[in-house]
Amino acid sequence: MHLDGDLVALFRAVCDIPSVSGDERALADAVEAALLECAHLEVHRDQDTVVARTTLGRDRRVVVAGHLDTVPLTDPPNLPVRVVGEGAYADVWGRGTVDMKGGVAVQLALAAELVEPAQDVTWVFYDNEEVAADRNGLGRLARNRPDLLEADFAVLGEPTAAGLEGGCNGTLRADVRVPGVAAHSARAWVGSNAIHAAHEVLDRLAAYAPQDVEVEGLVFREGLNAVGIRGGVAGNVVPDECVVTVNYRFAPSRTVDDAVVHVRDVFAGFEVTVTDAAPGARPGLDDPLAADFAACVLAVTGGAPAPKYGWTDVARFAELGVPAVNFGPGDPLLAHKDDEHCPVGELTLCRDALRAWLSGARP
Repeated sequence: MHLDGDLVALFRAVCDIPSVSGDERALADAVEAALLECAHLEVHRDQDTVVARTTLGRDRRVVVAGHLDTVPLTDPPNLPVRVVGEGAYADVWGRGTVDMKGGVAVQLALAAELVEPAQDVTWVFYDNEEVAADRNGLGRLARNRPDLLEADFAVLGEPTAAGLEGGCNGTLRADVRVPGVAAHSARAWVGSNAIHAAHEVLDRLAAYAPQDVEVEGLVFREGLNAVGIRGGVAGNVVPDECVVTVNYRFAPSRTVDDAVVHVRDVFAGFEVTVTDAAPGARPGLDDPLAADFAACVLAVTGGAPAPKYGWTDVARFAELGVPAVNFGPGDPLLAHKDDEHCPVGELTLCRDALRAWLSGARP
């Protein structure tokens, strides 16, 4: 993994090391080894999270962070990546190209290049973002080494199609339990089929009208969806339980407690168990550093700030009192899809904008 070479080659090298959540060790080792070659960086390791920092005594410090893990590969695997097209009009196809190894490649290239940035920079490459919140490497780092995350501002390289996205929705997962009465399927009339009864939960979901919520000038789109269903113990038994797993994406104006109350209200009459939840983050674009970053980025990329509909770790930075934004290559609509691919032009655009701001060479 060569950090001072061609950015597309670096991008491909990062993608071609499989790093499904929980199996990031090989990529973390490669990232750490490459960063240890940079004499201007102080490098730390926390399990499969790697942190590299400049220590120039600047007046302010910026964190630039990205996760190393991806969702599972396809069958057959969509690695190694392939390049379609040529030059700036090429696209790189394969797992992780959108979510979010393009951002990781930009981080690595700039970490090596910016020997004397205008502000001190902490580069964070962390594990286990795509799974339950309690496994998140950034959260673990905040518990184990909070000093490494101290900063005035943070940029998260999540895919934004090279646009600037403020804040993020919160997320909540819950199990909605539908009870029944077990019976032999040959004498189903003596039981009560819980899977059949689950239609009431599904009907409520189908009729649910998600809200668009404006927060600090950005409109966040909410959503409540079934993401799993399970029930039944055998092919000849009427099931006595069916569980529908739902995912609620809620605007950052709501707290997790607000979200829990809302989900329980929607499924009133059913047992609801919250299994995972994480708060959102307000846009915070009125913060002076965020506004300065936005002005620089938009001068390079054009466009206007938008909301982040998915949950990202800007929420963790918000909890730490660090204003944060999302900015990275790749169309978020392609994240986790089998046809995931990222334009080379977005990769270079994000590098150029981030370089301009961190180096003080404003456009």
